[in-house]
Amino acid sequence: MDTLTTHGRLARLGATALGLALLLAGTVRGVDDHFPFGPFRMYSTSVPADAAAPDTRVEGVDRAGTVVALGQEATGIRRAEIEGQQGRYAADPSRLRQVVEAYAERHPDAPELVEVRIVVRWYGIRQGRPTGTWTDETAVRWQASR
Repeated sequence: MDTLTTHGRLARLGATALGLALLLAGTVRGVDDHFPFGPFRMYSTSVPADAAAPDTRVEGVDRAGTVVALGQEATGIRRAEIEGQQGRYAADPSRLRQVVEAYAERHPDAPELVEVRIVVRWYGIRQGRPTGTWTDETAVRWQASR
């Protein structure tokens, strides 16, 4: 068959019109969660050239005071999930108990964690280039009941 039928053309035109309508609606009223029909702001905005760059990490502390990195390998929880929910963790730090449970499940023989914190390392930037300096900010902290 060399050409589309009338029904085939109408189906393709309808699908194209629907896609364009969703794209337009997402551009006007959408948010990042509506990707690929939303605006996906992370690619359409920028920060000033001298603004510090954040690097978020999660760390735990056991009873002996040893600091343990709680990245994806240790817990199965991706950093993006932590960053995306950071406001909810700040509002209710006890939610970090889920990180403790995920770590304990993957490391049953490891010492129990008594503290979990979300730490943001702010890297210094000057004229769009790293300065080699940084400061750490504990954004959220959860401690086990004593």
